[in-house]
Amino acid sequence: MKWGMVLAGASDFSRPAESLSLTQNLALMCTGAIWTRWCFVIRPKNIALAAVNALVFVVGATQVGRIYAYNQSLKGTEGQVEAEGKMLEKDLKATAEKAEKVVKS
Repeated sequence: MKWGMVLAGASDFSRPAESLSLTQNLALMCTGAIWTRWCFVIRPKNIALAAVNALVFVVGATQVGRIYAYNQSLKGTEGQVEAEGKMLEKDLKATAEKAEKVVKS
């Protein structure tokens, strides 16, 4: 059943990062890490179960990384949009002042 989680998470690699759930992938990552560790604590050690849990962690961590990178790119874009907005506002005010001068004269 856990291999299904790995395959479902891997199938999300083709989805855009904006449509992924951070909490869901963070939960996958933490679950994979916790259960991988637990597979080495119990006796007898279950290497096959540790492998699938390690892959659950890898898939979750990859998706969390994609979501984080997407969110960081949005923050950079917001700053750029604000700067462009201020420049456009200044240009608009200057154009309005020129138009008022033309109308008065």
